[in-house]
Amino acid sequence: MTSDRSSIETPPAGHPYAEAIEAERVGWYALTALVRELSPDECLEPGYYTNPDWTVRDVVAHLGTWLAEAEVQFERMLGGTYEGHDVDIDALNAMFLEAMAGHPWNVAWLQANAGRTRMLETWYALSERNDEAAWWVRKAGAEHYGEHLDRLREWVPELVARRLERATAESPTVHSELPR
Repeated sequence: MTSDRSSIETPPAGHPYAEAIEAERVGWYALTALVRELSPDECLEPGYYTNPDWTVRDVVAHLGTWLAEAEVQFERMLGGTYEGHDVDIDALNAMFLEAMAGHPWNVAWLQANAGRTRMLETWYALSERNDEAAWWVRKAGAEHYGEHLDRLREWVPELVARRLERATAESPTVHSELPR
């Protein structure tokens, strides 16, 4: 596998999942554009989801752990040891959330990016379409991002607005008389 950045942005010519790979890329960049509007502290503010409370760090860690899991499953497919996707999604979600709980923002961010890079490299090695790979593509790629993008599109502006309100409240107002 190569780690050249351009190699993960473009699948091999004629790849059987070229459309899904492009959709993943578009979804990933939509997600990262939203996240990059926030400070690291804002990524730790609860409210993305409630009951239980999730932060942006939690959703990024959630996505990153599914990307990492997809990479493992693609590796198994390539190695002939894949056993199927009969998984308890809720149990995996809980296990992944617990595994990433309390980690700093930068750890979650790096893990998600590394998970994506490794997943793409392994995905690119799949030379044929199959139902099992397609399931993991949906679970870890653009379709999964789509499950979270709408809420991020609501939550990020809320956090940015809070930051602007705090900045306005903390900065002294300058009054000056305008010439008449």
